[in-house]
Amino acid sequence: MNVRRTVTAIAATAVIAAAAAPTATAAPVTAPATPEAPAAPDAPGLHGSTDPTYDGVWRQSLTLLAQDTTGVRPAAQAVDWLTAQQCADGAFAAFRADPAAKCGAKTPVDSNSTAAAVQALAALGGEDTAVRDAVRWLRSAQNPDGGWGYLPGGPSDTNSTSLVAGALTAAGTAPDGVRSKDGKNAHDALLKLTVPCDADGGGAFAYQPDKKGVLAANADATAAGVLGGLDRTLATKAAPAADPADPATCAEPRTAADAARNGAAHLVTALAAKGYLVSSLAGAKDQPDHGNTADAVVALAAAGLTDRADRTVTWLKRDGAAWAAKSGPAAWSQLVLAAHATGADPRDFGGTDLVQRLNATGPAPESVPDAKDTAAEDGKDNAKDSKDDDGGPAVIWIIGIGLVVGIGIGILLSGRRKKRQK
Repeated sequence: MNVRRTVTAIAATAVIAAAAAPTATAAPVTAPATPEAPAAPDAPGLHGSTDPTYDGVWRQSLTLLAQDTTGVRPAAQAVDWLTAQQCADGAFAAFRADPAAKCGAKTPVDSNSTAAAVQALAALGGEDTAVRDAVRWLRSAQNPDGGWGYLPGGPSDTNSTSLVAGALTAAGTAPDGVRSKDGKNAHDALLKLTVPCDADGGGAFAYQPDKKGVLAANADATAAGVLGGLDRTLATKAAPAADPADPATCAEPRTAADAARNGAAHLVTALAAKGYLVSSLAGAKDQPDHGNTADAVVALAAAGLTDRADRTVTWLKRDGAAWAAKSGPAAWSQLVLAAHATGADPRDFGGTDLVQRLNATGPAPESVPDAKDTAAEDGKDNAKDSKDDDGGPAVIWIIGIGLVVGIGIGILLSGRRKKRQK
């Protein structure tokens, strides 16, 4: 689910305008970078210290999810901050300054904040009512084509649809069983958002069709789409190794899983040149896109192509910490998830203890396992996953988790909402 996503701040008026007239050509955008620091005094429990208007629920959800996957028990205050943001109907907005006030028709609730919160709260456990209510709201916001847009009623996009599919999975609901009034599900929507194999960028996912209905390859959406097509959460484990044949091929997909494999193949090709993905602003020089690259790593692991991400993981180990230190808790979370997804140690990721750095962005966790405890638990997981469905030997799964979800217009994530990738 991603996130994957780094770029510029957008004003609240732009978000409201997008709600009123969503556009099919909208590219993913980002919230302001969140410097590493404890939460501001007026937002007790929140990780990060910058204005949470556009990304409070997102960054908090990623933080709690990443902490949980490393065995850290988040601070109760941090969990309470997130649950207090939920509206009575189950939805979440990016941030509500006064959570005690009732949500109204003008409260800008969205599918991404809601889906991210579901994934985090479902992983933590003990929040069944909050998860159930949020899933009920997500069902109500499903589009006739089976997908989801960022805002209720907005056109479906790959990023939102994939993030919601991950939330349904996390809540124990099969995404293909959640159907719209027209009988369509998330898989149906994702298939319609894949770039044809004979087109430029064939095999990738588009964010949305442009005004002419053309699907343009988008790296952020592709990383998200791989997880969505495989019904994976942001905290996914790596899949068993895929067919060793060259994965950089595209075959017209019949299922969402086929589309996910095509998407992973596209990412292999996209990473081949530099070992990382790039992003750029108009008139500016291309820059490394750390968040989107971390998402791509998770997507490859989910598709069983972990070995194809080795070079990229090495790059993230070298350059990721400097980026995350400037970007805040969501960025640290992305690195934690990418490290875990590929079997790397998040407590020694290129010499950086990602877990410690993430924990330092907010209230002290209730408990943090030591390295020995973590190693023992990982050993148990590896032993368990080395069995196939019949109890016989199988390929050992690489333990890990991944964040991914690229976010579309209005998808405001901390430190990594990014621009369009082609």
